[in-house]
Amino acid sequence: QVNLVESGGGLVQAGGSLRLSCATSGPLFSSYATGWFRQAPGKAREFLAGISWSGGSTVYADSVKGRFTISKDNVKNTVYLQMNSLQPEDTAVYYCGADLSQIIGVTSDYEGYDYWGQGTQVTVSS
Repeated sequence: QVNLVESGGGLVQAGGSLRLSCATSGPLFSSYATGWFRQAPGKAREFLAGISWSGGSTVYADSVKGRFTISKDNVKNTVYLQMNSLQPEDTAVYYCGADLSQIIGVTSDYEGYDYWGQGTQVTVSS
């Protein structure tokens, strides 16, 4: 079991920035990749960015490249998502997930993630 807790969501004006945090904890000696997803009302959960256990590999959705940045504090096992140039279309509940099958790499596939946090709301006003 991997526990994940998201924080940092809120209300921001279009063009603004927000940094989300995902605090993770897992079994002793476990390794897992972590990804950020979002889900707007009536839509499927959308992959945004992922990072490997070591932090050495990252993957981004084309839609957020150059605008969102994922990073990891390897001591705290906390993953961050820096979001810049936010637009109303970015409004959604943002989730982080963990993939225990990924020891080295990271996947963008929703089905690859085993555990999820509760989500944090991001609302961007026009």
